[in-house]
Amino acid sequence: MIQRFTSLLILLCLAPLMVLAQQATTVSGIVLDSKGEAVPGANVFIKGSYDGTSSRTDGSFAFETDESGTKTVVASFLGYEQQELPVTLSGKEVIVSFKLKEKLSQLNTVVITAGAFEAGDEKRSTILSSLDVATTAGATADIYAALQSLPGTQRVGDEGKLFVRGGDSYEAKSFIDGLLVQKPYNSSVPDLPARGRFSPFMFSGISFSSGGYSAEYGQALSSALILKSNGLAETTESGISIMSIGLGASHTQRWDNTSLSLTADYTNMQPYVGLVKQNIAWQQAPESKGGSFVLRHKTDKGMLKAYSSYSNSYLELDQLTADGQRHVAIQNSNFFNNLTYQGLLNDKWTLYAGAGYTSNQDVLQVEQEHMTEQDQAIQGKVMLEHQLATPLWLKFGSELVVRGYEQQYTQSPAHSTLTPGFTDYLAAAFTEADWYISKRLVTRIGIRTENSTVLEKGNVAPRISIAYKTDEHSQLSAAYGQFYQLPEAEFLKINRHLSYESATHYILNYQHQQDNRTFRVEGYYKQYNDLVKYNESLRYTPSSYNNNGTGYARGIDFFWRDKKSIRNGDYWISYSLLDTKRDYRNYTREAVPTFASTHNLSVVYKHFLPKLSTQLSATYAFGSGRPYHNPTLDGYNQSRTPNYNDLSLNASYLTSLWGNFTVIYLSATNVLGNSQVFGYRYASTPDESGAINRSAVTPAAKRFLFAGVFINFGGKSIHH
Repeated sequence: MIQRFTSLLILLCLAPLMVLAQQATTVSGIVLDSKGEAVPGANVFIKGSYDGTSSRTDGSFAFETDESGTKTVVASFLGYEQQELPVTLSGKEVIVSFKLKEKLSQLNTVVITAGAFEAGDEKRSTILSSLDVATTAGATADIYAALQSLPGTQRVGDEGKLFVRGGDSYEAKSFIDGLLVQKPYNSSVPDLPARGRFSPFMFSGISFSSGGYSAEYGQALSSALILKSNGLAETTESGISIMSIGLGASHTQRWDNTSLSLTADYTNMQPYVGLVKQNIAWQQAPESKGGSFVLRHKTDKGMLKAYSSYSNSYLELDQLTADGQRHVAIQNSNFFNNLTYQGLLNDKWTLYAGAGYTSNQDVLQVEQEHMTEQDQAIQGKVMLEHQLATPLWLKFGSELVVRGYEQQYTQSPAHSTLTPGFTDYLAAAFTEADWYISKRLVTRIGIRTENSTVLEKGNVAPRISIAYKTDEHSQLSAAYGQFYQLPEAEFLKINRHLSYESATHYILNYQHQQDNRTFRVEGYYKQYNDLVKYNESLRYTPSSYNNNGTGYARGIDFFWRDKKSIRNGDYWISYSLLDTKRDYRNYTREAVPTFASTHNLSVVYKHFLPKLSTQLSATYAFGSGRPYHNPTLDGYNQSRTPNYNDLSLNASYLTSLWGNFTVIYLSATNVLGNSQVFGYRYASTPDESGAINRSAVTPAAKRFLFAGVFINFGGKSIHH
């Protein structure tokens, strides 16, 4: 079924290429917005014919048509009102100019902001862009690490993943061009942080929702990271990367309406760990290799996007624990594919269609234990958007995710192999309406329903948001929603008769944006129900699992960003206050989870030095102590780690090598060398004296140093 759907989608997207227009009259001109700025990628065509093109990066366009007589030339682009101009085609060149007006739904009117931080082409005011991700000190160009400088997030140094507003990392999901990413992080082992798989420069839009997100997205109890990939590449270019930990190469070819990009990369930490003192006994430092394929094609009415990537990684170490040393190794293979099409059916209807396939294999060895996990998923999604009237937009669609999970586990060579697993068909349908009651008031009402074959259960999730513009620069927003998520595979492989985990969000937000300054404050309350619980002593007994877990999270987030006060400077300050407890998994009672800290503060500053062609960046991060369970004391998760402090720096120098644009990049984390303890592991039994030994969970090294040279051949320079 999915193969038929994908074939039909490809045929639909490529059909316009089969029409060959005869050459006669040249139509040229430019497409601008209401402020006189270029609108690249706009559709310009003869109404009632296939003749047309897309505007270039400077807004200009030109195409030939065999039509004659009085005709209408149309210019359209998502987010703008369509404009039509009459022309007379007689064989002589015709020059037309368009000035498109923004639709009511753009930022010049009130928009839904509760829970969401957005950046990208479609927003006039950005919070965090792809360039911000790449240049934020301490993030080392990792999207998920950079997002930890925003309010509502937790810095969990031994995980590296996204933890949002008292939620576990599995509650935050990522979506690329509307499709769920099954494995957004590189595979790792306990106490070693993971990194995101995707480069920030893949994306033109980043929307980070810490709650109350759209009914279009599901299977995320806490957060949705919505990533919009780039459109057509601007130009043909190549690049190489020479780094302290590896090498990379890329090539992009641009044609009129098509671009193709190929990348290859290799990373090997072994030379680095030989130079920098480590707290880990590496047998094989992390090594990875991979590549990607990116195709973009602009049709008369929309955009076809195809993306494929493959990566393979391996690491091996002797981990020191309170019970002694243990040998650990993991090998990962990941294959990721996305195919999407989005375009106009007419001036009232927009079509989105997407298909994806992911295959991920982890081979893990811990001493004599050996485990292989194979996780595959294929998904399809179709969505239509319709403008019912000027102030009312309707979105509706459906999707199907077919997931197959299998594990092969052997305790030792003397034991037989266990093969737990499951197959699930998760079907979903959603609808959502944005009603712009006035330029000051908008409401979004949506509902999502899902059905899982492995659970043999469905759910219905209503969601509503409302925003009121208090003045030209400020607005209030509120949101409510129900959110559901399947239990994790580690539980479903043991007991398939569980139910959905659920969370209810309540959010109130105030935001002020003016003169390149943004102030934002947001309060929230989140109630958890039906969380998975089990008895630790009966962990592999299906009957010990249930959905009796509960929890809550409440708090307030502050954000301030200022790009104006300091010439060539840019800074932001984030602070989060969190109160959360939960009773889930193997917890013996309700307690603060080990990943949650009450206070989190981030201060990020960036400064560009034009005369030196250099950008400097610094990030200071603070987190109050996180809970851990001390078995020698009464209570549960009753102890706290030391406070977390980190000052990280980086510098980017823009220059030229052999006439080619070049960036020299240097970065260092924790430059002050602060001791960072993420928790403690206790021995399973007391020693001869009756004491229970423990070992601290710390970073692999006090600091991480990185140097890289990035050379671009044939492309344009990057401007600050």
